[in-house]
Amino acid sequence: MPQITDVQGILVGHATDLDAATGCTVILCGEGAVAGVDVRGAAPGTRETDVLHPARMIDRVHAILLAGGSAFGLAAADGVMRFLEERGIGFDSGMGRVPIVPAAVLFDLPLGSARVRPTAEMGYRACETAAGGPVAEGSVGAGTGATVGKVLGPLAATKGGIGTWSITLPGGIVVGALVAVNAFGDVRDDQTGRILAGARDPATGDFIDTVRAVLAMDEPVGFGHTTLGVVATNARLSKGDATALARHAHDGLARTIWPVHTQFDGDAIFALSLGDADADMLSLGVAAVETVATAVKRGVLTARGLHGIPGLADR
Repeated sequence: MPQITDVQGILVGHATDLDAATGCTVILCGEGAVAGVDVRGAAPGTRETDVLHPARMIDRVHAILLAGGSAFGLAAADGVMRFLEERGIGFDSGMGRVPIVPAAVLFDLPLGSARVRPTAEMGYRACETAAGGPVAEGSVGAGTGATVGKVLGPLAATKGGIGTWSITLPGGIVVGALVAVNAFGDVRDDQTGRILAGARDPATGDFIDTVRAVLAMDEPVGFGHTTLGVVATNARLSKGDATALARHAHDGLARTIWPVHTQFDGDAIFALSLGDADADMLSLGVAAVETVATAVKRGVLTARGLHGIPGLADR
């Protein structure tokens, strides 16, 4: 099955706590990758994203961490740094190697235990499991406590999760994506417009259409959410190109999550370049949109129910 690990050099690992309904996912980049980021949601929780600006000195990252736990979950990046430092991977500061690990978190506290969040130990454990090849999807890692469609509150939501996909372009250029789907809005099939997962009518269990619900409410209620993604390619990119690719990739969220990028979401997408192949930005951007859109759908289609929230994979 196509997945982000089809990009040579990308390793993915999860750490999962099903009882507390939280976890983290690490994307390891070998000796380093050129990276960019684009944050669209109004409520982000991030770490080390400023260094990805094209004007900043640092030109390579060594891992990306996606985690649950809201801002508390950023602590898991410490474990990723420790794992990489022990292996001599990082920016050469002259006083030792400093791993560069940008991170972003989503809000999964309503499910399971709000008192248990990803820790440095969990981040380290995710690194220990990181591998190429098949990537576990659904209710794992950063997607463990993820839900979608929360306009009526978290108990009327549907389970979200981790999804991945990749596309191979002519000439062997690969673009892969991994997304942790935890949205305020509903997830729709971008080909038909049909709601795949979202807010459910408490009486019937049927999807209610979050867009229409918001438009009919005097004061829509929001809860913490956030969808996070990583797009990777073996094409050679500058930091500016990587930032542009991350920006393009958000269209994949907009195609499948309605509404998206709300004031209650901290949606962020990272882009990674691990190769030296030539490719044009038009093709890469289109491929990024397609892979992100498919990864979003897979994130809900493969998610199993947890703590009373139903998942599509259980049907």
